[in-house]
Amino acid sequence: MDTVRSFKASLFQALANPTRLEILEALRGGELPVHAILERVRRDQANVSQHLASLRSRGIVTNRKEGNQVFYSVRDPRIFEVLDQMRRYAAAHIVDHMAILRRFKSEDSRR
Repeated sequence: MDTVRSFKASLFQALANPTRLEILEALRGGELPVHAILERVRRDQANVSQHLASLRSRGIVTNRKEGNQVFYSVRDPRIFEVLDQMRRYAAAHIVDHMAILRRFKSEDSRR
């Protein structure tokens, strides 16, 4: 059971980064070459490559080479069900989340 929890925690760690979420949303429509991902997320290549490697190491995305281009795609589209559920969860609790964010901001400003 501990192994399953660790695996799930690893997946959630991968999803806990806004840039990785943005990359996944870019891939929602299907496979993309790296240059198209870069255009959509507007981050530098090194940053995007690092995030893609993290998603790939956890089995969330796969890649293939064609000539000098690398294409990425989501390994299992059910990941979008998880993201959609999280969006619905966040929307249902937005007032609470905003209060928490204001508290964090207030705490940060005191430091």
